[in-house]
Amino acid sequence: MSKSDILLETGTNEFEFIEFYIDDDSLDAPRRDYFGVNVAKVLEVVEAPAGLEVSEGAPHPSYLGTIPLRDLILPVIDLSVWLDIKKEIKETDLIVVTEFNGEVTGFLVSGVTQIHRVFWGDLEAPSKYISEVETNCITGTLSLGERFVLMIDLESILAELNPGMMKLDEENTYHGDEVYKAVIADDSTSVRALLLKNFENANFEVNAFSDGEQAWQGLLEIKRKAAEEGRDITEVLDIVIADIEMPRMDGYTLTKQIKEDKELSKLPVILFSSLITKGLFHKGEQVKADDQVTKPEFSALTERAIALIEKYRQKSLDV
Repeated sequence: MSKSDILLETGTNEFEFIEFYIDDDSLDAPRRDYFGVNVAKVLEVVEAPAGLEVSEGAPHPSYLGTIPLRDLILPVIDLSVWLDIKKEIKETDLIVVTEFNGEVTGFLVSGVTQIHRVFWGDLEAPSKYISEVETNCITGTLSLGERFVLMIDLESILAELNPGMMKLDEENTYHGDEVYKAVIADDSTSVRALLLKNFENANFEVNAFSDGEQAWQGLLEIKRKAAEEGRDITEVLDIVIADIEMPRMDGYTLTKQIKEDKELSKLPVILFSSLITKGLFHKGEQVKADDQVTKPEFSALTERAIALIEKYRQKSLDV
């Protein structure tokens, strides 16, 4: 499987995910649990070597150490342990090799089924029971015929294993000389809280939304109120910051709709996501995102946001 083989038009509110499973042997009748992760984060799937086990001093019981993979030293996490599923390690186990946030990591699973293409609107919020599970990393559920697939937030797993990954560097936060106004869209409650704090520290007033559709409706309402007051959109809002992976409407589609709107297109848009890689950068360019910042570079984000705002203001004066 290669990312170059994935022909998915940007801005259609679709995404592709790889479905894998973990065989749960803890019950009287063994059960197969199905999970999924955005295929854009997956480099390849490889066979798990024999003898993988937790070593003494491991940062978490799910951490199985490292294995060589060509020119890489690959850290491997047993996903069943993280999800508190009793799984017997078998010779047929596989490792899903992922790349995001600038890190390459392997996740041990029982097996892989196939790649599916679905709409973000098909992704349902996790049930109350799932959302309250300890070490929860489930972002939503998808119905595939007779079975449900739980979508995994791998970033939250790595963030818990490495708490420093998602901390703000408040000493180096860039502070604006005036008050700016931003709309932020991110489905992660923890990331949204960090973004809110980061931008408020940088002298921003922020409207935060939990998915792209909610943000889009919020932007339309801001535009409507500005029109009623006879004000230009740039007088009431300066910038939009959006994650890419979000239920209902993804960041690519949100950006595309903003750039196709006569008024909202006056606003700069930054995509802030773990999917900002060299191989996927072109997708943000296709929907005319003004900048793309890789999570978790919170400190750089506010400085680049202010620079974009000032660039847009100067451009409007030159017209």
